[in-house]
Amino acid sequence: MKFGDNFLEELKARVRPSDVVGRHVKLKRQGREFAGLSPFTNEKTPSFFVNDEKGFYHCFSSGKHGDAISFLMEVEGLSFPEAVETLAGMAGMDMPKADPQAEARAARNKATISWMERAQEFFEKTLYRTDGDTAREYLTNRGLSKTAAKAFGMGFAPDNFSALKDELIAQGAMPAQLIEAGLLVEPEDRSRQPWDRFRDRIMFPIHDGRGRLVAFGGRAMAKDAKAKYLNSPETPIFQKSKLLYNYHRARRAYSDPTNSARGLIVAEGYMDVIALSRAGFTHAVAPMGTALTEDQLDLLWRVGPEPILCFDGDKAGKRAAFRSVERALPLLQPGQSLRFAMLPDGQDPDDLIRASGPPAMQQILDTALPLVDMLWRREVELETLHTPEAKAGLKSRIYKALEEIQHGDVKAQYKTELLARFDAQFGWQANRQKKTSGETKANKSTQISSAQKLASNARTEMTLIGAILEFPELLERVDERLFELQFAHPACATIQRGVLDWWRQTKAVEKTHLHAHIQDQGLEQDYRVLSRQRLLIRAGMGGMDATLDERAALWNAQADTLSGQSSNAADLNDTRARLVETISGDNSDGMHRAMRASKEARD
Repeated sequence: MKFGDNFLEELKARVRPSDVVGRHVKLKRQGREFAGLSPFTNEKTPSFFVNDEKGFYHCFSSGKHGDAISFLMEVEGLSFPEAVETLAGMAGMDMPKADPQAEARAARNKATISWMERAQEFFEKTLYRTDGDTAREYLTNRGLSKTAAKAFGMGFAPDNFSALKDELIAQGAMPAQLIEAGLLVEPEDRSRQPWDRFRDRIMFPIHDGRGRLVAFGGRAMAKDAKAKYLNSPETPIFQKSKLLYNYHRARRAYSDPTNSARGLIVAEGYMDVIALSRAGFTHAVAPMGTALTEDQLDLLWRVGPEPILCFDGDKAGKRAAFRSVERALPLLQPGQSLRFAMLPDGQDPDDLIRASGPPAMQQILDTALPLVDMLWRREVELETLHTPEAKAGLKSRIYKALEEIQHGDVKAQYKTELLARFDAQFGWQANRQKKTSGETKANKSTQISSAQKLASNARTEMTLIGAILEFPELLERVDERLFELQFAHPACATIQRGVLDWWRQTKAVEKTHLHAHIQDQGLEQDYRVLSRQRLLIRAGMGGMDATLDERAALWNAQADTLSGQSSNAADLNDTRARLVETISGDNSDGMHRAMRASKEARD
C-alpha cells in the first residue's frame, strides 16, 4: 500500500519515538534525550539513545539509526505497512484507503501553499516600496531592523482592495484558489468581485510544524481599525487551534545542545515572539489570538516537558493564566507540566526587553511559578478567607480541581501538596501556632478590639461601595468624596478603582453599563463579594423607596464614620438627626424610613 506524505508526517508527529521504543527498552531521560541498553546487542553500558524532538533513535553499539517505523520493523520484524498500521493504532488514526479524491486534495493543498508563498513575496516587496513607508517607520520605532523583519518574513499589505489579487492573477492564479487560501474575501453578493482580505496591515507569515507557509496574521496600521490583529480564516491547510506561531523555528532552536530550557516559551503575540527571539530566546512561540488548546499543549509537550507561559501581570493576564490551568489539568502526566511567568503589570515581553534588557526577561523566566502554585493562587484569590465558610469553600474548590486531573499518580501528588498548604495556612496547625504564640491577655483583648473595629469598618466600606454598584446615580452627588476615601477591604478598594475608571469616561449614569465595565475589567470576583451583601446594602441606603437625596445623605453619614469625622454611634445618630432636618417635609417620612432601615441593618 502506498502512503501519502501527509499521512506519514501526521503519524510521526502524533507518536513519539520514546513511546514506541519504551515498549521494548527501559529508557531513562538524560537531558533532552532518553538512554537505555541496546535492543540489538548485549551490552551493560547504555549506548542506545532516543531523541523525540528530532524523531529518531541511534544505537552506537550496532550503528543502527531510524525512526519509530523502522524501529518496529527491526525489533518486531514487521513489514513497512504492518509497522505503519501498528503506529496508526497507537495514534488513534484510521489507515488511509486508496482515495483518488484525497490525492486530489493533497495536490490542491500543495498548489494553495505555492500561492501563499507568492503572496508573501508580494507583501515583502511592498514593505520596502513607497506604500510601506509608514509600516517601516512603525517597525523601526519598535526596534526592528530590516534584517530582523526579513528573518521572520514580515511584509506589508497595501491599503488597496485588489493589489494582491491583481498581482497573483497576473501570475496565473484563479480567484477561487485565492479565496480557498484565505487571501481574498468572497462577497455574499456574487455579482461583486472578491477583494483582498488583508489591507493596510503589517504581515506575519504563519507556518505549520513542517515549515510550510499556511496562513498570515496582519497587524492594522490604522488606530481605528475594527480588529488590531487579523488572521487568515480556517482553510484546508490552516486550523489555528492546531498550530503555534514560530513553532517550526522554536523546535529547532530548543534542540540546540546549548539551550538549557525545559520547554518552549509561550508569549501572547507575534511581536512578543520576535522580540524574545532577537533577545536570544529563540525557542518562543505564540497561539493565534486565542487561549491555548489541547492540540497546542500537545505540540508544546512534544518538544519539552515544562513549557513556560508568559502573561501580563494585570487582571486580564491573570485570568488568561487561570484559563490555561483549567485546560492543562486533565492533560497532566508524570514529567509533563507547565510553568507561569507573570510579567510586571502593563508590560509584555517586548516592553520588558526594550525597557530593561534580556537579563530582566531571563529573571522573569527563572522565577516562573509551577502549575501547582498557580492553581493554589487561583483558588485562594477567588474570595477573602476570613470566615470558616469561606475556608470550607476553598477546600471544596481544591477537591473539585483535583477531580480534573486524570492521571492517578499526578492527582495523588497534587492532593498531598494542596491539602498540606491548606492545613499550614488554615488548618489545626495554623490555629495551634496562633494559640501558642505567647500573647498576653491584654494583647489578646487589644487584638479583639482591633478586629471588631476592622470588621465594623469593613461593613461600612462594603455598604459605601455596594451602594454605588446598586445605585450608580449616587455618583452625581458623592463622587469626589468616594474617591478621597481610603478603603482597607481588598474587594472595596479594587471596585473603587474600577468605578473611578468608569466614571472618568462615562457619558450617562446607567447601572448596566457600570456592571459591564466591572466585568470587562476582570472584577467579577470582587463584585460577587459585595453582591452577597445586597440586601443589607439596600437597607443601609434607606431601602428601595428612598429618594436620591435620602440615599446621598445616608451615604455621606456613613462615609463620615469611616473617615473619622464621626467616631461613635452617638455621633452617627446626631448626624442622622441633622440629615432629617435638612431634607424637605415632603421627603421626611422617606428619610425616617431610611434611617430605621439603616439602623436595623447595622445592628
